[in-house]
Amino acid sequence: MKYKFISDSHTHSENSFDGNDSVIMMCERAANLGLYSVTVTDHCECNEYYENEENVNYRKCIEDSIRDTAKARAMYISKVNIYTGIELGQPCQDRKAAEEVLSLAEYDFVLGSLHNLRGEKDFYFLEYTKENVPELLERYFRELLELVEENNFDSLAHLTYPMRYIAANPEITTDMSCFKDELDEILKKLAENGKALEVNTSGLRQMIHRTLPDEEVIRRFRELGGKYVTIGSDAHRWGDVGSGIEDGLQLLLKCGYTHFTVYEKRKPKLLPIL
Repeated sequence: MKYKFISDSHTHSENSFDGNDSVIMMCERAANLGLYSVTVTDHCECNEYYENEENVNYRKCIEDSIRDTAKARAMYISKVNIYTGIELGQPCQDRKAAEEVLSLAEYDFVLGSLHNLRGEKDFYFLEYTKENVPELLERYFRELLELVEENNFDSLAHLTYPMRYIAANPEITTDMSCFKDELDEILKKLAENGKALEVNTSGLRQMIHRTLPDEEVIRRFRELGGKYVTIGSDAHRWGDVGSGIEDGLQLLLKCGYTHFTVYEKRKPKLLPIL
């Protein structure tokens, strides 16, 4: 492989409500690929932590993920670095839930994410029109800034997440330059707080065909003083572990970065890209 420290810092096992395979299978895939590290970041949707329609017991799922990750780490200790993580969804929508979840383990890595707006379903389930997209994105960036200001995570996951689904409608064209000020405010706050921006490679295997966020936003983060960037495939099955990570590293080089970041015990660890 061209890159020595290929790492996947965003993966989901069967302990996520939308995951498919065991932690062991995900980590075995990482080991077989020769990855330097893999982080298991199973879901916790804080706004649904205490009550949800699907009757997902998030606490049990998280505890199972923590246990399974520890087992996998013992199995593959000489082959791949395995980190315990979590994807903390909508922490500002239920701060009590977020606090409880963060107390369940000594995590290596916490991803902060926003999958749905207050009172709305996940962006995956929404219907998009030329008329409603600008208003939805305005609300998204406003709530995302609130999440960033809350500052209880290590890396901001898949910035521009709604575009993963908006792009599925070819009739809708979205000019992200209209939200330049909102994006700058988010990126500045991340940089000021010493937090990372995630380069999520899932879009490369989806209809959007680009990372989340894309090159322009990643480059802007660096211009605004952003030091830390993490890379994750957002894999929900073993076959997607490591997918697009080398493309993500190449993109970081293009944007002027010489290092990327993995987290151990919530501390950033800079690794050279080349």
